[in-house]
Order: sequence, then C-alpha cells, then structure tokens
Amino acid sequence: MLGPIVAAGIAALIIITLLNTARIVPQKSAYIVERLGKYSRTLKAGFHILTPFLDRVAYKHSMKEVAVDVPPQMCITRDNIAVEVDGVLYLQVTDPVKASYGIENFLFASTQLSQTTMRSEIGKLELDRTFEERDTINHAIIAAVDKASDPWGVKITRYEIKNIHPPQTVRDALEKQMRAERQKRATIAESEGERQARINVAEGTKQEAIKTSEGEKMKRINEAEGLAEEIKMVATATAEGIRSIAAAIQEPGGESAVNLRVAEQYIGEFGKLAKEGNTLIIPSNLSEVGSMVAAATSLIKKTG
Repeated sequence: MLGPIVAAGIAALIIITLLNTARIVPQKSAYIVERLGKYSRTLKAGFHILTPFLDRVAYKHSMKEVAVDVPPQMCITRDNIAVEVDGVLYLQVTDPVKASYGIENFLFASTQLSQTTMRSEIGKLELDRTFEERDTINHAIIAAVDKASDPWGVKITRYEIKNIHPPQTVRDALEKQMRAERQKRATIAESEGERQARINVAEGTKQEAIKTSEGEKMKRINEAEGLAEEIKMVATATAEGIRSIAAAIQEPGGESAVNLRVAEQYIGEFGKLAKEGNTLIIPSNLSEVGSMVAAATSLIKKTG
C-alpha cells in the first residue's frame, strides 16, 4: 500500500525538480547561473538543465537594444537661463557577466550619468545655441556614458534630446523675436521686389529709347537715301533734257524755235509780274525785248 504512494511521491518530486531545473532561454537573451552563490556559467538561447539544489539563475539579460527614457531635469545655460531637458538613451548589453557583477543597476547608472553629462553640456552653451547644438550635445553624452559603461558590459549606441523647454517669459521673448525677424525678412523681400521692379522698368525704358532712336536713325537714313536718289534722278532727267534741247538747237529751225520760246517765257513772266503787283513796270524801250531775246539766243549758241 505504501509502496505505490512512495513511488508516486518520488516521481512527483522528480518531475517538480526537473521543472525547476529545466530552463529555456529565449533568442537574444542570456541567463547568468550561480552555483552555491558563485558565478558558474552563462546560458545562451536554447534548452538547459541545471544541477538541482546547487545551481540557480541569478540574472536574466536581454541582448537586444533597449530604449531608456531619461526623465526631465532642470539645466542652467551659460547665460543663466533655466531650461527643462529630457531625452532617450539607447543601450545594449554586450557582456552579461559584467552587466551582472560590474554594477548593481546599469540602467539607473546610465540614466543618472546621462543627466549629469546633460547638465554639464547645457551649462557650456547659451540659450540660443542649445537649440542649434543638439547633435553636439548628443555626441558628448554618448561619448561620456559609453566610456563609463564599458566596465559594465553595456554599449551606448545613441542618445537623443526629446524636448528643451525654456521658461514662459523666455518663450514669449523668443516668439516676439521670431515675429520681428519674419517681419524684417518680409520688409527686405518687399523692398527687393520694388527695387527689381524699378530696375526692370528702367531697363525697359532704356531699351525702348534705344529701339526708338534706332528706328529714327533708320528712318532718316531711308529718307536721306530717298532724297539722294530723287536728286540724282532729277539731275539725270535735267541733264537728259538739256542734251535733248542742245541737240534740237543744232537741227534746222532749232535756233528760231529757241528764240520763239525765250520770247514767250519773257512775255509770260512779265505778264505774271503785272498781275501780281500793284505797279506795272514797262521797259523804257520796248525794242529791248528783241535785244534780250537776241542775247539769250547768242548765249545758247555759245553753250551749244
């Protein structure tokens, strides 16, 4: 009767012991095993059996990259302005043994060191530069914390500042400054636009004047060329007419025709003078008309 009960009890004890000593380590994790309070070995991912009553899992570490929130803190800038700054620290356990025995709590230590380094770096900068030098501050914190965390078996991958909150009075002043700067840029842009518009108008007026003067120049050149051509044509026609008259004079009866033509023109011009003037001029010797015609005829002969 007692035999089956004892056997069942022993079997149950063995099963419980196996369940307590069997360990399944997840991927990207590491378990630190101590035997009688002393470091024994590190369990990697997989199934493991511990020695009953002697071994125990003392520490469990994730080998993944972990994001740790750095609480907000008050920092004093170089120009004595209090700002509230917070951030995010990214770290990864590279040596589980050092992370277990190198420091009590590496997460808390890394966070505290990040805060102290942050206060130190902010104190080196003026308020305006704290917004511009975020990358510089981040790299300084990474360098300081990573150097200190090397004995802890922890690698600091990066640090990012989340927010920088200056006092409300400072924010109001910064807002006024930004509005003034935007107004200044708008005024400058407007003046530049007006200046460019005036330049464009002046350039257009200049081009218009040049084109107008060039057009006037071409007009005058064309008119001069036309007038020269007209004078040339008139002179040519006159020369042709004179040559024709001279040739006509040399023909039989030409001299009598010239005498008659000169007499007609003389009488005609004398008649015009009598019509247009109030005073009638009569030659003292009407026979002078014949002598004038004779003189004109003699001149034509000499010219011919």
